[in-house]
Parts: sequence; structure tokens; C-alpha cells
Amino acid sequence: MSIGISDEHVELAASLRKWAADLKGRELARAAETDADATFETAWQAGQEMGIATIGLPESAGGGGGSVLDVAVALEACAYELVPGPLLGPAVASLVLPEMSADAIVGIGLSDVIWDLPSATHVLLADAGGSWSVYPRDAVEASSSVGLDLSRRFGTARVVDESAGVAVPGVTTDLLRRTTITLAAAEAAGVARWCLATAVEYAKVREQFGQKIGAFQAIKHLCAEMLETAEAVTAAAWDVAGVCQVNVAERDDDEQWEFAADVAVAIVFDGAVEVAKSCIQVLGGIGFTFEHDAHLYLRRALALRALVGDSDAAAERLTASAVDGTRRRVHLDLDGRDEPIRGEIRETVERIAALPPEERRAAFVETGYLTPHWPAPDGLGADAVTQVVIDQELARAGLTRSDIVIAGWAVPTILEHGTEEQRERFVRPSLLAELTWCQLFSEPGAGSDLASLRTRATKVDGGWKLSGQKVWNSVAERADWGICLARTNPDVPKHKGITYFLVDMKNSPGIDVRPLREITGKALFNEVFLDDVFVPDEMVVGEVDDGWRLARTTLANERVAMATARLSKSTERAIELAAAGVTSAQRVAVGRSIALATVCSLLGVRGTLRSLAGQGPGAESSVAKLLGVRNRQDGAELVVSLHGDAVLLDASDDVRADVWEMLNTRCLSIAGGTTQILRNVAGERILGLPR
Repeated sequence: MSIGISDEHVELAASLRKWAADLKGRELARAAETDADATFETAWQAGQEMGIATIGLPESAGGGGGSVLDVAVALEACAYELVPGPLLGPAVASLVLPEMSADAIVGIGLSDVIWDLPSATHVLLADAGGSWSVYPRDAVEASSSVGLDLSRRFGTARVVDESAGVAVPGVTTDLLRRTTITLAAAEAAGVARWCLATAVEYAKVREQFGQKIGAFQAIKHLCAEMLETAEAVTAAAWDVAGVCQVNVAERDDDEQWEFAADVAVAIVFDGAVEVAKSCIQVLGGIGFTFEHDAHLYLRRALALRALVGDSDAAAERLTASAVDGTRRRVHLDLDGRDEPIRGEIRETVERIAALPPEERRAAFVETGYLTPHWPAPDGLGADAVTQVVIDQELARAGLTRSDIVIAGWAVPTILEHGTEEQRERFVRPSLLAELTWCQLFSEPGAGSDLASLRTRATKVDGGWKLSGQKVWNSVAERADWGICLARTNPDVPKHKGITYFLVDMKNSPGIDVRPLREITGKALFNEVFLDDVFVPDEMVVGEVDDGWRLARTTLANERVAMATARLSKSTERAIELAAAGVTSAQRVAVGRSIALATVCSLLGVRGTLRSLAGQGPGAESSVAKLLGVRNRQDGAELVVSLHGDAVLLDASDDVRADVWEMLNTRCLSIAGGTTQILRNVAGERILGLPR
């Protein structure tokens, strides 16, 4: 998905990408390959007619009256088609120098390197004291060269007429730097998107060893990793453009924009370079040729990274900001749709908050606020807006929902596929925590390949007898009931012939629950042996042999979660340790963890906004799972590394807890489908790669 989420932005991106493709920017860049003074006049004039660079200027100043996010969407689309010549610089200038003519091309000198010199009509430079002035082009002595990025020209300049400079006191180096990061991030997102699309399309058609290379797991995983990175790049670019909208206009040195800009520097530009390199890797030999366009995008990505500065420095700044208490707080604009319902929801939440803690769960259940996305009467059948407002009001009141754990899998299946008697017996008691559930799905030979399960169910008078072995069953030692998949028909394909059973864990003879110690030393999981365990017919959910479909049940109204400003547990712990004093290298590592944790949260926000817009889910949810696992595992390992050799001693409760967390998070890339299987799924279902 591109930066834009709203229908208007999706339409804008599509129309601009089509327009940009007609410019044939890559051909223009190749034609000017050796011309140090190339101005790419054709592309500039076409862009002027479309108002690309000035889309964020007020209409009274000759612009499009749009937002910074509008500018970002436009630049992303243009970068996707590699529109050459001056574009990024004039777009930055239009935001920080709105009084300049819309026809001006301002070459910007954030360092000794000046942008777009062959085309520039003006140059924006700082003096030794950090004050900025605009000079007409003939007031500077300049030289240009063909550098790394063949689609743009950079150079150096020396002022020869100081008196020609016009001071711009509203411009500061920080303002200019952050605005550059904001818009350059949009271009980097466009580069990453083109590289991902190009690699995937090639993997779908290129054949080796008698099949499409996209069917090879190595290629599938590489493309899925490109998707993860591209989504992270896009989310960070979208966020910094969104938070920038007010701050540029008001010249407000806002900590949220600074934080978002540092996240962008830490994530976006390295990410775009990595996706561009992976694109060339998927393309193979053809990707290494000069005639293929892939290297042009790698060059653009590398140039953007050089333009914005060191990602390690940004990571250090993020650590300092987080230690001071700053977190990224994203405001969800509900566009007034919350007004008719917020008062009633607030009143209900305040009534729950006034109850004694031991009575709150029952109140959550009675009001439907425990599971508002479930259908009534056990939920509210709440749409996305209602869910978000409930979450906001619960957060305001300091209330959190109880975790219903495995009941969150069992009860939706019973609601959708169970009998009225099953719903009456199990739903409400499960929500009230009167019943505890475990899951009896995985087996020693059927983990990610769950359809290969061997537990058999044999039909007997009045029900079924189940025999087999299940494993990785959390809370099975104290569960009242278990949801169990067993094979009822061995003579059909493996995804068929499986039935969904409800097993009475307390009162069924033949169940043997044995604890399994994990690498933490504790036993949270179990293995469960079933020896002719009788399950009556009334405890079959749905139709016999239809259990595979039931196991994949989700309710029609999906859960929409409101993002929190709090980062992952281990990242917050790393920030706490950083506050006590760490090395520069460790501050960088903590900052990178902060950036990734923030992006994981942003992916959730973008998914929520799609739901609010009535759109289907994008790639964010799948990517958020993969990146979230990496963040939690890497973050927990980082925390342990910050303790140094103290982890070699049984020194303190805090160190022991951090070591336990690090060991425990190793399960995250295995449980619920391994990371490798999830990448296969992402490659096939999201990117459309062949099986």
C-alpha cells in the first residue's frame, strides 16, 4: 500500500503515477547521463503544469492549497516513476519559503552540496552564524556534476555578491532539515514500492529449474522481507508527513515532528536502500546490467540517504527524547462521526470505573464492552468508529479489559458455528471467566502444517472417541474445556475430514496432561495425551469433517484496536536502562528499537484508519505481526545486552526477569505459525507469488 489511505489520496496517487509514467523519466535520465548541466526542462515544465511542487502552497500564493500529506503522496508517486530533475528541492522550498514565486527553482544548501544547481533560479544558503538568505542565481559562482543519482544534479556554490541576499528569518536549519526529511521520506517510499513491485513481477514470470522462481522459498522469503521493509518505510513516511502539516505552517518546533522525523531517518532511508538492493538480487544478472532500471532506483535511494544524514545520530536522538518521556502520540481524526455516540459511551465507561474492581468484569460483559466487535448480545456488533471511541474512553478512565486468552478463539467459533445449546452453555460463562479454555490443535508432527494432524476420532454410539497426542497446550493443566481438532475421515484430502470438538478437560476419563519445561525453566506449556476420550455428539461444533474451516473462523466485525503511545515491553525497559547511563553504541541500539516499535504501532494505526474508511485490510496486519515479533525478540535481547556481564550472576530480580523475558520471547517466531511460514503466506496471498 502507498502512503495515502483516504480515497482522495489513493485517487491522487493513481492519477499522478499514470501522469508520471507518461513522462518516461528513466529515459530522460539515461539521455542526460553524461551532461553535468542537465536541467531536465521537459519534466520540470510538465510538473509545473500539474502543480506538483507547489501542491502544498496556499491557493492565494499560486499553489494547490493542499496539505503536506498531499505533497508526500505526490512525491511518492513521482519517485515511483523516477521523475528526474528539480522536484524535491522546490517542494521543500514551497513549504519553508511560501512567499517565493511558484515558478522559482530554489537550490538548497543544507551542507556544502547544493541541490538542482543547473536548474536553479535562486539559492538558499546559510552564513557562518546559521542565518539563512535567498540569493539570485547570478549572485553565486556555481559548478555542477553528474553524481551518484543520474536523475538529479548537485553541485557547489560560492556567494560572489553578498548584497544580493535576502534574509529569511523564519527559516532555521532545524526547520529546513526536518522538512527535507519529511519530503525525502516520501520519495524513498516511492522508490521502495517500485523496487518491490518490480522484483515480485519478475519472480512471477522468470523460470529456472522448470518453475517460476517466485515458487522457491528463498525468493518468496526475500520478497516477503522486502514487503515488510517497504511497509515500514511507508508507515514512517506517512507519519512524518502527517505530523508535519501544522508545524511547517506555524514554524512550531514541535517535539512530535522531531520524534517522527528521527524515526523516519532511522527507518526509511536505510530501508529503501535495502529494498533496492534486494530488487537487484531477485532480478539476478539482468538486475546488474546498466540497461535495467533497477540501478537507477538504487542510486536514488542512496542519494536520498546521503541527503538526510546519519541514521545512527537519529537513533541517539530518539533515545534522548524517549528518556525525557517523549513517545509518538497519533491522533485519530474521526471526522465528527464520534459525536453522536461519545457521550453515551463515556457515561457507560464512567459507570464501570466507579464499580469495585472485582465487579468490573461482569459490567464489561453486561455492557458488551469486553468484546464490542462481537455480535449482540455478547458484544455490540460495533463498527470501527464505535470500537475506537470505546477504546479512547477506556484509556481516558484508566481501565483495561481482561484478557480472555483461548476463549478468544473458542467462543467466536461457537458463536458463528455452534448450536443454540452450545452458545447458551459456553459463551457467557467464558466471558465471565467462569470457564477456562485450552487449545488442542498442534501435534508433534503437525505444528505449522496443522492439517497433517493424526489425532483420530472414531464414531461410537452417542458420540466419538478421541485418541492421539497434542502439544504446546498452554493452561491445559487447569482448563475446564478444550477446543480440539481430530481426524474423522482419513480417506479424503488432509484439509477435509477434520472435525472441531469441545472436550471436557475436568471430567473426561483418558486425558493425561503432562507439563513441558521451556527454555525459561518454567512449565507454561503442556503435552496432552488422549486415550479413547469420549466426546458426545452435542459437543461437535458445526458439521462433521468441516473442522478445518471452523478453525479459521473470524467474526464479520473484526477487532479494531486503538494505538497506544507506549512502546513494546522490552523497548520501554531498554529506555529505562538507557536513562541510567549507557554507551553511545548502546544508545544507538536503543534508538533503533524505539524506531521499530514506533513503526509497529503506526502500522496498527494505518490498519485502523483503513477500517474507519470502510476498506478491507491492507498488508499492514500481516507485516505488523512479522515486525512485531522481531521488535519484541530483538528488544528483549537488547535489554539483556545492556546488563553486560551482570547476567552471568544471579544478581537481582530485575536481571532475572529480563533474562526470562529474553528467553521467553524466542517462542514468538514459532507460536501461531512460524515466521518462515508467515512469510510464505505473505508472499503468496499478499504479493501473489506462485506456490
